[in-house]
Amino acid sequence: MAKTKSVFTCNECGASTPKWVGQCPSCGAWNSLYETAVASTTHARAGRQYGEPVPAQFLAEVAAEKIARIPTGVSELDRVLGGGLVAGSVVLIGGDPGIGKSTLLIQALATIAEASRVLYVSGEESSDQIALRARRLGLKGDRLRLLTENQVEKIIGCAQDERPQVIVVDSIQTMYTEILQSAPGSVAQVRESAAQMVRFAKQTGTALFLVGHVTKEGTLAGPRVLEHMVDTVLYFEGDTGSAFRIIRAIKNRFGAVNEIGVFAMTETGLREVGNPSSMFLSREAQPVPGSVVLATQEGTRPLLVEVQALVDQSHLSNPRRVCVGLDTNRLAMLLAVLHRHAGIATYDQDVFVNVVGGVRVMETAADLAILAATMSSLRNRPLGKDLVIFGEVGLAGEVRPVQRGQERIREAAKLGFKRALVPAANMPKKGDAGIELLPVRRLTEALEILG
Repeated sequence: MAKTKSVFTCNECGASTPKWVGQCPSCGAWNSLYETAVASTTHARAGRQYGEPVPAQFLAEVAAEKIARIPTGVSELDRVLGGGLVAGSVVLIGGDPGIGKSTLLIQALATIAEASRVLYVSGEESSDQIALRARRLGLKGDRLRLLTENQVEKIIGCAQDERPQVIVVDSIQTMYTEILQSAPGSVAQVRESAAQMVRFAKQTGTALFLVGHVTKEGTLAGPRVLEHMVDTVLYFEGDTGSAFRIIRAIKNRFGAVNEIGVFAMTETGLREVGNPSSMFLSREAQPVPGSVVLATQEGTRPLLVEVQALVDQSHLSNPRRVCVGLDTNRLAMLLAVLHRHAGIATYDQDVFVNVVGGVRVMETAADLAILAATMSSLRNRPLGKDLVIFGEVGLAGEVRPVQRGQERIREAAKLGFKRALVPAANMPKKGDAGIELLPVRRLTEALEILG
């Protein structure tokens, strides 16, 4: 058996050294060396054949079979995963501490346990703590196997005996392997522990959930190398002070990315929100200035959210441009377009824009809604509660079409909106949309309609 040794590799330039030093001797970066395991091998002689040749095959010869999926019993989680768990897939779910990662997974695992063998591995909590949480959530634990262990080799040995179809490891930062001498949670331990778990999942066809923490910089601890090792990366988002949680797919080899699932945190665990559009809309009895409803798209799901703007006289030499849930640079660009093509200046005004409910909207379809909310606040004139807006605004002042415009219009009509300000290119070619459509081609046309 090959003797295992470790080297220290720089995560900036990739240079290796036999021992740890504070500064990389190659690129000069500080504290960038991390330990990694390397199996020592003898150098092969020149011309020596490394193994039996493996024949290649044409892509057309590969029989593409439909992938069988394991339903988790949580429809919002299944939506983000692309329809359910795939045998042998590895899912990394990250989020802030206390956001609800463990709660969601134990709820899903309790449902999967009714039809499949499962194993919940906890390196952070004792079995008593997990039992108390399961009792509080009202879950049945008669078929859910539990293991409290930190050593990867013992976990894999238990999994070989139990032969589960689904394994949850909570969390990967607490795991360690005997191969390395560094402490659990270090870059080397996290990487090597995850590599062994992924290798086991691929060889046995076991679906694996890895729980990861998020650092202060907002990235998964460990570092981003974990995202390249797994098949699916999910981020659990939301303010711990708010009852709502959003799970978002960043990477998915078995489904669409940028899908979201919406949950509400209750005393009995996470509850699915079937109609998230109604959750993000205002409950004001009367329309207020600076508020408009945007029809955005998250993956395959149309979503209606409320965009609020506040324009106020600035007493600073450099007026503020603040965005929450939107791109600040794009707001500055849109205000320049508003000045250039509509003659409305905001260079002496502070402009604050917010998306209600903690939603992040990064698509350009929010341009027209941002400008409409800004004009409504600037003129102190409400736009009405029955109006929904979407559309991209170009630098030339044109209103450009966006993708999935028909689905956005249908979602607005389903929720009772009466009017929709949309790009002219997104107008339905035939049929009644069930809502009054106001097509525009230029920004000036939209401002005239809004008054």
